[in-house]
Amino acid sequence: MALPPKNSPLSRRNLLRALGAGAAVGGLAGCGVPAAYVPPADRAAADLSATDKRLTWANWPLYIDTDDEDARRRPTLEAFEKRTGISVDYVEEINDNDEFFGKISPALMNHQRTGRDLIVISDWMCARFVRLGWVQEMDRARQPNVTKYLDPQLRSPAFDPGRKYTVPWQSGITGIAYNHRRLGREIRHVSDLWASDLKGRVTLLSGLDEAFALLMQGNGVDITRWTADDFHTVCDQVEKQIGKGQIRRFTGNDYIKDLSSGDVLACQAYSGDVIQLQADDPDIRFVVPEEGAELWSESLMIPNLARRKTNAERLIDYYYEPEAAAELATWVNYVCPVPAAQDVLASAKDEETAALAEDPLIFPDTAMRKRLAIARDITSGERVEFAKRWNSIAGL
Repeated sequence: MALPPKNSPLSRRNLLRALGAGAAVGGLAGCGVPAAYVPPADRAAADLSATDKRLTWANWPLYIDTDDEDARRRPTLEAFEKRTGISVDYVEEINDNDEFFGKISPALMNHQRTGRDLIVISDWMCARFVRLGWVQEMDRARQPNVTKYLDPQLRSPAFDPGRKYTVPWQSGITGIAYNHRRLGREIRHVSDLWASDLKGRVTLLSGLDEAFALLMQGNGVDITRWTADDFHTVCDQVEKQIGKGQIRRFTGNDYIKDLSSGDVLACQAYSGDVIQLQADDPDIRFVVPEEGAELWSESLMIPNLARRKTNAERLIDYYYEPEAAAELATWVNYVCPVPAAQDVLASAKDEETAALAEDPLIFPDTAMRKRLAIARDITSGERVEFAKRWNSIAGL
């Protein structure tokens, strides 16, 4: 298995910074969607998979393995095509959850095909698709690898009990990144962000769905069952820290630049980004606070009326083979949703590849897992009120 260049400044989430998409929260995803629920009987179209050996897959940029010599080639995907005879039109068109929602929602709410057999979006947005009935239930009889190897901690989120409609593509952790050398001490708690020696050197994520859970965990809240009062308490605390000059600014993925330059000493951050940053600066650390951190996923779904559902289900199951999952993990550096891939990496002859098996940000150990939780999603009834308040705080 090939590793991405260690000096590469890009990760998928880094690219979002350049596209200006990291901080988006707005309109279409939050409110204003007409009543458009699609009942189960109206979600499927005639499946052409047996005769039409194709599928169209929409994903985020830089979210799959590529060849060292030719970035247009995707080794795991090519292996799937060779094995199955299914040709995959892989489209890197998702730069932001809200933007993509706006792109395909007119078709879905009007009971029309989207032109895509498989999509990958963040679980908080997946929750909206599931509630609206815009995605099809998968046939697990065609997905033995998913059944066997899916990480138990990701198997049954509140928005999709039993993962009937969604399957994690990659997972990650929202925690705290900091520069240990410049700060001169450890960070262990969310409340450490409010220490006097960090005044004006802290950033928080600007997106409501990205930011709120970790801050609640700092207050000892069980984020699987948080309440409106918990949310407003966090908002009150953040407003107080803004007033004291503690928070430098709210960011999308551009916190990476601030942390690398030293303008910021500590920030809310994504685990996969920090693995990339540590390759160039080992003084940057990522911490899962003692109170806990949020475990999230970006998941695969089959939209309504997709014409090649069986082909899509086969592709999903292929990526749950431990060998394929391991090869993918060496490139994307997020939490692998297939724990069995750890043994595959550990047995690699290449030392650098084998070392990834011991990285808790790719394969969280038991102690770390005890501090990780999946936040319940913001309901459609809560979103308008909560987004209005948070966006006014974050300056969106």
